[in-house]
Amino acid sequence: MKPIKRNYISAFLLSWSLFYLASCGSVKQATLPALKKMPDSFSRLDDAPVEALSWKAIFTQNDLEKLIDTALKNNLDLKSGMQRVLVAGANLKLSKAMMYPTLQANISGGLDRFGKYTMNGVGNYDTNFSTNLNSNQLIPNPTPDYFAGFRSSWEIDIWGKLSKRKEAAYNRYLASAKGLKWYQTQLVCQVAELYFELVALDKKLEIVERNIKVQNHGLEIVEAQMTGGRATALAVSQFKAQRIATEAKQFQIRKAIIKIENDLNALMGQYPGTLERDTTAITKKLPEKIYAGIPTKVLLSRPDIQEAELALKATKADVSAARKAFFPSLTLDAYAGYNAFRLPLLFSPGSLAAGFLGGLTAPILNRAALKNNQLLANAAQQSAFFDYQKSIINGYSEVSSQLGALENLKSAYQFKSREVTELKTAVSTANDLYLAGYASYLEVIVAQGSVLNAEMEQVDLKRESYGALIGLFRALGG
Repeated sequence: MKPIKRNYISAFLLSWSLFYLASCGSVKQATLPALKKMPDSFSRLDDAPVEALSWKAIFTQNDLEKLIDTALKNNLDLKSGMQRVLVAGANLKLSKAMMYPTLQANISGGLDRFGKYTMNGVGNYDTNFSTNLNSNQLIPNPTPDYFAGFRSSWEIDIWGKLSKRKEAAYNRYLASAKGLKWYQTQLVCQVAELYFELVALDKKLEIVERNIKVQNHGLEIVEAQMTGGRATALAVSQFKAQRIATEAKQFQIRKAIIKIENDLNALMGQYPGTLERDTTAITKKLPEKIYAGIPTKVLLSRPDIQEAELALKATKADVSAARKAFFPSLTLDAYAGYNAFRLPLLFSPGSLAAGFLGGLTAPILNRAALKNNQLLANAAQQSAFFDYQKSIINGYSEVSSQLGALENLKSAYQFKSREVTELKTAVSTANDLYLAGYASYLEVIVAQGSVLNAEMEQVDLKRESYGALIGLFRALGG
């Protein structure tokens, strides 16, 4: 057998020995369980096609739209989230760059003093006696080494390890973008919730002020009756106490209004101040288009669920890359430039030099670290799977809960509205009967207190209804 052929065979056998030593005994890849099947539709609803609605189609109040637009533009947490997306994009570009050769301009200089009894020392000493060398070719001792040129290195992705790392970075970049979109949905809902809480407080303040006028009128009547001997001082005190208690509610409501305004301003990235709003918004009918028919497949469009799915894909790529780290790496190194041991001769034509080296390297002593990396990747994949399953189940539960809340709050509001109507009639009747002497002042006080409480509860129910609508909008992904 010719020597050159034997060299090829030896190199082939060595390469496959390295491959075997590197690949055998790696950690077994974790097996993921099957996802739990999601129901086809939500209870109490037909599986009708649902239109993808933006927040502007749900929150139609002009002043609320301005608040949300300002928050989406100026919210500081949202701006911070944008930077995290940029970081993920930079990591993706970095992973892409790892797949291409590196090329570096290099200027270097060194100095070596070889011992007399070393290979280089003896070789250089003996070479200088050659009659074929001119004065520039004599090797000085110590020996300088000057280089000016380019060096390149390239790890060829023969097993797909680098491409899997790029795939993981790509999915994390997409996941960060979905995470940002999910936060945008959260921000829109936060602003809407605070807005309707604010207009509900405005409505409550209006109710209190109106009831104070009614109670003042009743107090005037009973005071006049006391002057005429038809009422006692006790009745006057009872009416006054009721009015004072009602007046005190104003300050509690105004305190809450200031806090809500400050919270809204903080979400919009601005200092506290008064905000414009439409108080009548709390009395308007809720839009029903959003929950006319919702198939469960809409859940899969939720940004947080998509984020969890992309994170799972990224961890799967991490596991594959960790397994392929056991395989030998094929690296090609090359250089070209000027190389000389005398500085004046560095850029002469005779100093031109170039070189090329290719090699397979396989992990041997660091296999324990690689195994631990794969164990970590397997555990991260399992965790990402359970997070994905959890996000789907939670999303389904959130939609189902908000749909149930909307239905029940709608019915409760209708009954409360009927109650308010009856109590307002009762107040009028109680006043008439009191003036005619057929009812006591306590019945008038009770009637006035009851209508005030019922009107407050009516506002709370409408606010909760809007809260459920906002919760459904959030649960569907915005």
